[in-house]
Amino acid sequence: MKIGIIGAGNIGGNLTRRLTALGHDVSVANSRGPHTLTALAEETGATPVPVEEAARGAEIVVVTVPLKRVPDLPSGVLDGAADGVAVIDTGNYYPQQRDGRIAGIEDEGLTESRWTERHLGHPVVKAFNGTYAQDILDRPRPAGAPDRMALPVAGDDEAAKAKVRALIDGLGFDTVDAGGIDDSWRQQPDTPVYGLREGVDGVTQALAQASPERPAAFRG
Repeated sequence: MKIGIIGAGNIGGNLTRRLTALGHDVSVANSRGPHTLTALAEETGATPVPVEEAARGAEIVVVTVPLKRVPDLPSGVLDGAADGVAVIDTGNYYPQQRDGRIAGIEDEGLTESRWTERHLGHPVVKAFNGTYAQDILDRPRPAGAPDRMALPVAGDDEAAKAKVRALIDGLGFDTVDAGGIDDSWRQQPDTPVYGLREGVDGVTQALAQASPERPAAFRG
């Protein structure tokens, strides 16, 4: 599968490593330019590209940049993607630690991913946002393994969500349908499921226990 990854930090880098190892055709981009991705490309066989080219021909695009950087992505960043492209948003809102106050989230009450998809101009599927980056490398398990982790996946586009869940299954993790993007507050930072290393039952229970009240530490 052709996959574009925008952002080569901990999550983006480790997804590049795993997806190329599984035989996917991965293009990876960051804000500093493809010349800074030479080592990752040599390690993985991924193709380093400018951000504007990361989505070209891609069936899945992963956007894994700090939330405050989403508006800085080039206009039309998803132009040239394959028909029916699924866009994965891994972002989290850290107003006090990193992002500053974002009015759409604070004043309009948008979920992080709803705010992101407005800027991208395309529906997103929220996944990997509460996953430890090292777990992507260290904790894949075969289907049916008793210690297989499950990841919550939220999105409004059922076809895109199914495509993302199949990709995650291929990576060695189960998934739990966490509802639509307006429900994705259930997997935001400081919710019970955030960073949880449990299976389907544990993740399902944690999603149900979430409170819509954003903790003070995660308000601007």
